[in-house]
Amino acid sequence: MTTRFARASLVALLVTLGFTVPAPASAATTTTSCYGGAVTVHYGDVLDFGPYWTTSRCEDINMRVVGGDAEYVVACVKFAKTGVCNRWTKVGRSWTTIATDVLDGTKFTVPNGVDLEGSSATIQIAF
Repeated sequence: MTTRFARASLVALLVTLGFTVPAPASAATTTTSCYGGAVTVHYGDVLDFGPYWTTSRCEDINMRVVGGDAEYVVACVKFAKTGVCNRWTKVGRSWTTIATDVLDGTKFTVPNGVDLEGSSATIQIAF
């Protein structure tokens, strides 16, 4: 009996008896955090960022300034279902929630019509 066959037989027996067997380290997968899935956009490139659809990575829609000379931007979330901004929020260099408790698969845009506090900004949106 080979070592591989013996190991597979032991795993099958344990599963049959109701034990759970952790996956080997090589088969482990990494999950993307809410912020790890963020998109990067440049303020001023378009009228509205998006459209985007929320994911299961985040319960909220978050945003931050990551580049340029602007210290902050003012942002809102415009949900496709209503076509109206939720509320205007000042967003600086740290992650800021711009919409809370958003259902997965919700279509939205982030309007880009408010003047910057500076002349340029690169931002990230996590959803």
